[in-house]
Amino acid sequence: MVMDASVPPDEAGGLLTIDLAALRANYQEIARRVGPAETAGVVKGDGYGLGLAPVASALWDAGARSFFVALPGEARTLRETLPEATIYVLNGLFEGSPPLYRALRLHPVLGSEAEIARWNGFCVEIGQSLPAAVHVDTGMNRLGLSATEAVSLAEMRHELHFPIALIMSHLASADEPHHPLTARQLEDFRAIAGLFPDVKASLANSAGVMSGPAYHFDLVRPGIAVYGGRPRADMAPLSPVVRLELRIVQIRHVHAGETVGYGGAHTALRPSRVAILSAGYADGIPRRAGASDLRPGAEAVIAGQRCPLIGRISMDLLAVDVTDVPDDAIAAGDWAVLLGDGLGLDDLARHSQTIDYEILTSLGRRYRRLWT
Repeated sequence: MVMDASVPPDEAGGLLTIDLAALRANYQEIARRVGPAETAGVVKGDGYGLGLAPVASALWDAGARSFFVALPGEARTLRETLPEATIYVLNGLFEGSPPLYRALRLHPVLGSEAEIARWNGFCVEIGQSLPAAVHVDTGMNRLGLSATEAVSLAEMRHELHFPIALIMSHLASADEPHHPLTARQLEDFRAIAGLFPDVKASLANSAGVMSGPAYHFDLVRPGIAVYGGRPRADMAPLSPVVRLELRIVQIRHVHAGETVGYGGAHTALRPSRVAILSAGYADGIPRRAGASDLRPGAEAVIAGQRCPLIGRISMDLLAVDVTDVPDDAIAAGDWAVLLGDGLGLDDLARHSQTIDYEILTSLGRRYRRLWT
């Protein structure tokens, strides 16, 4: 168990517990499903908001040897944490950055002809053949070579001064079952990967992993499923990884007809007891998780009971209707559960009209964090 010493217990309004054993179990379950394909550790976004170093260490212990980050700064932290890992950096290769990649032993993911030329020129300049991945676009229209450019690259591979360690693409809609783009991307990627028969291929994210063996190729890159989120709309999450508890600041009595919070968005229809919790949108609780007279909001578990959030989420506080919780069951200073006790990432995301990924990566730095 590791506690974040930067936030003392009496200075935090919330406790965020990260279950590293559940994280390892989720990774190993995915690795079991996709074997013999390799399962990488995706730790971009500060380990999906849960701390890059402890998350990466847990995944290494679970068997991960290849890792993906978005930025060189993340790669630096990861290299310090895992000296022997293979590290891929997803967000391009900028002018002037190749020496850093060499120093940290990073694999750039090259997604344009200009980036390929930049890396190739650097390898010629230093007289070393340093591996890189190549990203091919198959329908995301975000990063990656076009199909035509991929064919040209295959035809001139003998001119390259670096080995291609991985050919990869990214699924755009695999979280939606039976979306026609997914099958089309698979077909296109299979054809492109066939141009590089001696190079490992990677297509599947979490949703791709769950879409079947055809999507697995040589290496899969699961993200949200490892962190306890829902990988596809028709599939339940694996084991929950995070638990979020918020401190009750005060319990108030509200008369019928009175309003709660900014804008008077929620009107009490009965004499009510309201618990005010010490967290808000500055802590990553989406404003849309709140409620109004026109729409329900998310829920919290207090004294073992599910209780509705009411009114708007403010920067540092939110309100929960605890009228149906016995008076003697709660008091100021107690804890309310926003994630955990049956409330998953997908529950909060659904009420907030967003996705698991945004909930997880937005969890703020004011929480006391506990890695178990």
